Amino acid sequence: MAQDEVTNFSELYHCNWLAGMRAKLGIFNEEPEDETLVEDLLSIMHKYRADYTNTFRALTLDKPEDTGLFDTTEFKQWHEQWQARLGRQEESKVSSQQLMRKSNPAVIPRNHRVEAALEAAVKHGDYGVMERLLIVLSNPYAYAKEQDEYTTLPEESSRPYRTFCGT
Repeated sequence: MAQDEVTNFSELYHCNWLAGMRAKLGIFNEEPEDETLVEDLLSIMHKYRADYTNTFRALTLDKPEDTGLFDTTEFKQWHEQWQARLGRQEESKVSSQQLMRKSNPAVIPRNHRVEAALEAAVKHGDYGVMERLLIVLSNPYAYAKEQDEYTTLPEESSRPYRTFCGT
């Protein structure tokens, strides 16, 4: 009996993943082409090294121009397909955006922000940086103006990033 459940895990995981990705795109119902729509977006994001969180944030805010993908032909074609897909469901655009806001955090605890807060606290005794970060992260789905500065990516580096847990 346990082996049957373990065997079913891959299919169960896949179904839940696809349902989660539909929600991230504001899709309520199921269509056979949904998986291709999702995979195409992820492929474009990978190709152009787009930030996962910020890409979905821009789509949620209906500001695809905020992504580095917007100027690419692939993304424009994908965006048209996505808009057509949204048009084939009964739910309104407002409902889709509400679903997306619940499914896509506006901000995440990015390593460079956490490190800056830790450095300010440890080296300078300044806990304000950490307090502001914690306030912003306390409601990651708020889409509040105060979160905007925390969506910026770290500066590009030729060195691979490494983080170490201090616990």
